[in-house]
Amino acid sequence: MGKEGDEVVAGNGNAAVRAAISALLLGLAILTAATNAAAEYPERPIKYIVPSGAGGSPDTISRILAAELTKQMGQPVLVDNRPGGGVTIGLGAIIKSVPDGYTIGYGNVLGLAINRTFLAKEPYDVDKGVQYIARTGYTPNVLAVTPSLPAKSVSELVNYARQNPGRLGYGTSAMGSTSHIGMELLQIMTGTKLLHVPYKSSPQAIVDLIAGRVQLMFDNLPSIAPHIKAGKLIGLGQTGSVRSKAMPDLPTIAEAGVPGFEILAWSGVIVPVGVPQPIVARLNAEVNKALASPALRGQFDAVGYEITGNSTPEQFAAFVKKEVAKWADVVKRSGAKNE
Repeated sequence: MGKEGDEVVAGNGNAAVRAAISALLLGLAILTAATNAAAEYPERPIKYIVPSGAGGSPDTISRILAAELTKQMGQPVLVDNRPGGGVTIGLGAIIKSVPDGYTIGYGNVLGLAINRTFLAKEPYDVDKGVQYIARTGYTPNVLAVTPSLPAKSVSELVNYARQNPGRLGYGTSAMGSTSHIGMELLQIMTGTKLLHVPYKSSPQAIVDLIAGRVQLMFDNLPSIAPHIKAGKLIGLGQTGSVRSKAMPDLPTIAEAGVPGFEILAWSGVIVPVGVPQPIVARLNAEVNKALASPALRGQFDAVGYEITGNSTPEQFAAFVKKEVAKWADVVKRSGAKNE
């Protein structure tokens, strides 16, 4: 090759080197900016979106965690309730938020696992929209009945329901929730037929349950336990495989006559995809630190929320993947449909 050709090759080579150096410098600049942002984070209040109404179990759990994060991070972590749509409204708001770490959210079994099978079509793609931060824990549901119902145990309830098919109404906190799927599964396993009465939130359903406008419901232990302890409702059983420390005298549904029945409502902290990795790591560390706090553990124990804690984002994501398959089977067995 002649001198001119050699110069062209050399020129192309130099251009490639310059392009590679520019790309490297740009990458370093982005990494430095992200690291600096994480070091300064948070500089303003953080919004914590909860896809359900005030007063329910998710709200209670989130406010306890938000208060601990506020103390640790030096900025207010403010709960923002976005109920409706079987948590699709709130979860959608989390996914669509600016990925800067200033919007975090409550992700639970309904939004992250059940709805993928239960809904004919979700309004978002969870896999492409959600970045997992940390799994926090779980709670059993409690089967509660209005005091006027002539059934004071699970076996008595099953017998009464069999004698009165379709006449007992059960309330739910949301379509597809564990309170809904659990009751549908209970009907399959006991050969009973109940009337589904869906509500927009757990507190609304509990008000009607206390008044006797519906006769029974499953609900997360933190939401419904205070009403049972106050004598406004009667608790018949809980849905975990073992009794909750918060209500040790209440048998499991399996103990009370329905072998193999188990439903747990789990949750964790999530953010939208795109939050810088250093901030994801910081949030993970802060959530795990909060879960290790004796004060927070005491509050969660009191309401019946069992801490799993100290999980990485990758471990939480892997857990959700397994739960999606598990709940697809439960939804199928229960016969529940997006009515």
